[in-house]
Amino acid sequence: MPDDRSHEVPRAFFPSFDVLAPRVQTAPFVFSSPHSGRLYPPEFLAMSRLDPKTLRRSEDCFVDHLFRPVAGLGAPIISARFPRAYLDLNREPYELDPELVGEPLPAHANTQSIRVAGGLGTVARIVADGEEIYPDRLSLDSVLARIEQLYFPFHAELSRLVAATRESFGYAVLIDCHSMPSTAMAPGGAQRPDIVLGDRFGASADPRLTLLVRDEFQRQGFKVQLNRPYAGGYITEHHGRPSRGTHAIQIEINRGLYINELTFQETAGYSRLADALIEIVTNLFREVPALLDHRAAAE
Repeated sequence: MPDDRSHEVPRAFFPSFDVLAPRVQTAPFVFSSPHSGRLYPPEFLAMSRLDPKTLRRSEDCFVDHLFRPVAGLGAPIISARFPRAYLDLNREPYELDPELVGEPLPAHANTQSIRVAGGLGTVARIVADGEEIYPDRLSLDSVLARIEQLYFPFHAELSRLVAATRESFGYAVLIDCHSMPSTAMAPGGAQRPDIVLGDRFGASADPRLTLLVRDEFQRQGFKVQLNRPYAGGYITEHHGRPSRGTHAIQIEINRGLYINELTFQETAGYSRLADALIEIVTNLFREVPALLDHRAAAE
């Protein structure tokens, strides 16, 4: 079993997130990057059976950097500092895996979700390609400490940003930013599209907004799919309430567009993608108010 310090969250993970915000927010958007954290402190590595390079297979490499320019264009972006392999913010707070924790789980834990069954709960048991992260089971205290000290502060700030945006503009658009492997994680896996947009099959955003985002990516030459294989995770589902003025769309970017997936180094495609994202976001900031701002329509 882990030693007595195993329940402590590494100090390197504090603060648990970064917010880059414009001096004055001029766009009704909030961006989040919950899986791009790339701090792997010694305490985490000591309790894992995997090396940092293997742990990074779950990381949305450089997604926070790709979207940083949105702050200069008028919208805030929040990004986690800790890695997804340590704690997954795109899950319910207590999607907990009985195979990972060495003690009985609390009654409110969701132990039956398909994500838990796959080893990818709030505290993941495996990395993206299926390798076990830990040699032993974790203590319940250690798991709950991660949730209390890292998960809830991130989500409180994300909720604050969304609420403040909705208060200022009358509505809010949350763009949850992710990356995906270039091929399906299976032998002979099929090549994936460049971009997958998820709106929970129309439940988390006005379909017109989703189509507008799709059209902007397609104008830049990207191949886009909607909702397959990613329809949006907890963040999209939790925040997306179009009838209440909050729209949430998940963006998955094919990693093959911008990094070497074996070395995690930027490729020549990084600059092209970054430039395209700036143009896409600029166009969305200009076009979305006419689509969603009911106050302007009433006037």
